[in-house]
Amino acid sequence: MTSPAARLRALLAQPKLHVMPCAYDALSAKLIEQAGFDLTFMTGFGASASRIGAPDLGLMSYGEVVDQARNIAAAVSIPVIGDGDTGYGNAMNVRRTVQGFARAGCAAVMIEDQLAPKRCGHTPGKAVVGRDEAADRIRAAVDARDEGADILILARTDARHDHGLGEAIERARLFAELGADILFVEAPRTESEMREICAATDAPNMANIVEGGETPDLPPEALEEIGYRIAAYPLTLMSAAMRAMVDVLEAMKQGRPRAGLMDFAELRRRVGFDDYYERSERYASSARPVTPAKEAG
Repeated sequence: MTSPAARLRALLAQPKLHVMPCAYDALSAKLIEQAGFDLTFMTGFGASASRIGAPDLGLMSYGEVVDQARNIAAAVSIPVIGDGDTGYGNAMNVRRTVQGFARAGCAAVMIEDQLAPKRCGHTPGKAVVGRDEAADRIRAAVDARDEGADILILARTDARHDHGLGEAIERARLFAELGADILFVEAPRTESEMREICAATDAPNMANIVEGGETPDLPPEALEEIGYRIAAYPLTLMSAAMRAMVDVLEAMKQGRPRAGLMDFAELRRRVGFDDYYERSERYASSARPVTPAKEAG
């Protein structure tokens, strides 16, 4: 069986856009795979919200994040890209982060150039480190990959926010020269900016589509024509799930019928009960009660 990283490399070699709904836990990742998508991404926004009930403002530790990634990767067979944030320290911490995400089963890990504590890319207050420090992070990540971590490096820059598109593109070019496998220039504001980003290097680029965010929510066919290889949708599933939960809680509070629920049989199937019982039949003999032997005489 090929490794998650090898499967992701094969997907990126295809001259097409891969639509990538993002997962916030193991269950959402399973639903993404069941829907037929080729890959997923562990969204930091969603992971922080679901695991600790707090915003994505650098509150989760490295250990919590990599544990969440491990649970997600273990639940599916499609490649999972993990959110390694800023690498949780200096360049040596970045190396450890990359190695940890590889051991957790991730196909790739994202390392970004924000100041710690980082911010969600479409929220106020984010800032980036200098270009040299940003380069050191990606250099350390690439070194960890090349020294044995079976994982791809997704290099992200948030420089567009404070320093303009030109600086963001220069950083992306630098990251590509250092050996990053995938590039992610966060929060371009127009289709024209998105085209500039994709034209700047030959490396695969990822678009980040946040409903209500700064980047134009273009249809997949337009993103593919522009040149993107991956289109990430980090909040779509969490937003849909939260809306459904808020609505049904309000219905319960008012004593109204609980509408829009998944059928119990389908719920069990999607979680994995049917598969579990089918597989367990292989070992059914060990579950049968033992009949006491009759005494001789």
